[in-house]
Amino acid sequence: MSASAFLEGFALRRVAVPGVELCVAVAGEGPAVLLLHGHPQTHVVWRKVAPALVAMGYTVVAPDLRGYGDSGKPDGGTDHAGYSKRVIAADNVSLMAALGHERFSVIGHDRGGRVAHRMALDHPQVVERVMVLDIAPTLTMYERTDMNFARDYFWWFFLIQPFDLPERMIGADPEYFLRRHVDGQVKVAGAVNEDVIAEYLRTYRDPATIHAICEDYRAAASIDLEHDRADAEARMECPLWAIWGSRGVVGRTYDVAATWREKARDVTGVALDCGHAIPEEVPEALLAEIGRFLGR
Repeated sequence: MSASAFLEGFALRRVAVPGVELCVAVAGEGPAVLLLHGHPQTHVVWRKVAPALVAMGYTVVAPDLRGYGDSGKPDGGTDHAGYSKRVIAADNVSLMAALGHERFSVIGHDRGGRVAHRMALDHPQVVERVMVLDIAPTLTMYERTDMNFARDYFWWFFLIQPFDLPERMIGADPEYFLRRHVDGQVKVAGAVNEDVIAEYLRTYRDPATIHAICEDYRAAASIDLEHDRADAEARMECPLWAIWGSRGVVGRTYDVAATWREKARDVTGVALDCGHAIPEEVPEALLAEIGRFLGR
């Protein structure tokens, strides 16, 4: 174990689960909360939130998802199933079990929110409640795609192109791609410092990371949709909180709470004054909502 350079008071561990080894930041005592990041971030996206949750009396677990950061980058397979949200959800259920947590709450941003949705459907016995940050359901977003969404979320359609077109193009200048991606989504100035960008870039420059990220998005546009269509009538039984940025594409494009009421029985929806990177842009406002969500 080593101390996290970005999450104060957290230790970094490597935990083997079936099919992959995960890098995970862990701290705290009390009820367990699993934090799942999105693209192009790592667990470091929670640096302004996770220590405060520990201070509130929670055990906090913040992994790098498979393919991201310092976690393993296994092959996705010809059908991209290795990066399906079903597989990534299973990774993190196994991770929590390995750490001794039989039931826990999940907060997922971006890709992590999609993993949390799948986890609640596939593993309802372990998920107490779910908070998703700045997403609508994957199937909903693809089925309701129009010109505005395709323009604003171009990477949903770029990253899914067959190997190795996006890998080669991003690999030619990964720093440019990552900075443009972050700058396009963050609406609160100064939310992401240069040292954080440098940390994201440290692993984003790895060709294996770039390929894994493409596989994540390819899975979302293929096998994940198959799983979602098969569960079209299923509803999340646990409480769901949907938080979105009022200045982001998702908040402008959808009635976010309404999209989640099509997928869950108990939905609370709240907009915050920010863009997409909610944990980085408005951590205090997010922590207030998390306190209500967790009941403390």
